[in-house]
Amino acid sequence: MLDRSLLRNFDLTLMVAVLALCAIGVGMVYSATITTVDLQDYWERQLFFMLVGIIVLLAVALFDYRHLELLAQPAYLAFIISLVAVSLFGAVQGGSQRWISIGGTLVQPTEAGKFLIIIFFSWYLSRFQEQLRRFGYLIVALILLAVPLALVYLQPDLGMTVAFAFIGGVLILVSGIRLWHIGILGMAAAATAPFLYSTLQGYMLERVQVFLDPASNRDASFNVLQASISIGNGGWLGQGWGHGSQNQLHFLRVRHTDFIFSVIAEELGFVGTAVILLLLFFVVWRLVRIADMAQDQFGRLLTMGVAALVFFQTFINVGMNLSVLPVTGMTLPFISYGGSSLISMLLAIGLAQSVVMRHRKMDFQ
Repeated sequence: MLDRSLLRNFDLTLMVAVLALCAIGVGMVYSATITTVDLQDYWERQLFFMLVGIIVLLAVALFDYRHLELLAQPAYLAFIISLVAVSLFGAVQGGSQRWISIGGTLVQPTEAGKFLIIIFFSWYLSRFQEQLRRFGYLIVALILLAVPLALVYLQPDLGMTVAFAFIGGVLILVSGIRLWHIGILGMAAAATAPFLYSTLQGYMLERVQVFLDPASNRDASFNVLQASISIGNGGWLGQGWGHGSQNQLHFLRVRHTDFIFSVIAEELGFVGTAVILLLLFFVVWRLVRIADMAQDQFGRLLTMGVAALVFFQTFINVGMNLSVLPVTGMTLPFISYGGSSLISMLLAIGLAQSVVMRHRKMDFQ
């Protein structure tokens, strides 16, 4: 039976901010797709994904997050097996082998993998918290992180590889390692950077080249240019919801997913985008606050991992829309179209709610 005292600790402010972002997402997906015949029902799908995600969020919040420690090792092993299966039997789309067919439906293991990595490393770094002051345990953590990174990189999927590295890096840094460990890791990363650059594959090199010199490939840089025009058209208050010229006239490609920020900027202007970014960073701040309130290291790291994920995807998506970062497949959290991304993000918020609901009650029910 649910202890009603847990419900009093539910972070309603965080929930309201997340729901506001999801509602904005449904509205912007509607604006981005309503004039395209094949996509006209996407806003309804996004609304359905939102409702399913809210149910998942509440279910996860009611689940005691500490039980996840028992699933950490099997979850990591299952993720590695799924990545190996993708490399052996995965479906190829757009030159990348990132999906595996389950009952005729293509599933991308890396979407769930973001949370499996957070759970596993939160367990490992909290389980060996004291031993992490010895360099050997840190090396083991890095090896455990390097295995999925290598498998994802070979798909190839540079964006997700960097995302996993960022999440793992944040968790390691906040777990309490020594300063000289950080220095050694920094020097090692700098030393391996040239080697990693030399291993970049076709589309990766093209995106870097287009970022450095847009004139080198006009077709590849077309959407980046259109995104810049869209953002410039917005001005302070925007052209109005559903009235963005670059959006409605279809100059802007993938406008309901990767480049939905440009649609927001054109139609809602600087003020609208500022409000949305403030909401997103408010969510990140609230997650960091929950991590600070957590009474155990596992809960603290779990929530910090979720905060790192939301921050990273926001930073990368906005950066590529503003042409200050290379284009990747990172969606804007809670707003871009996509069932797997939206539901998984709401699941992550549910994990944070589970932590904050139990931050004053440490006995298992």
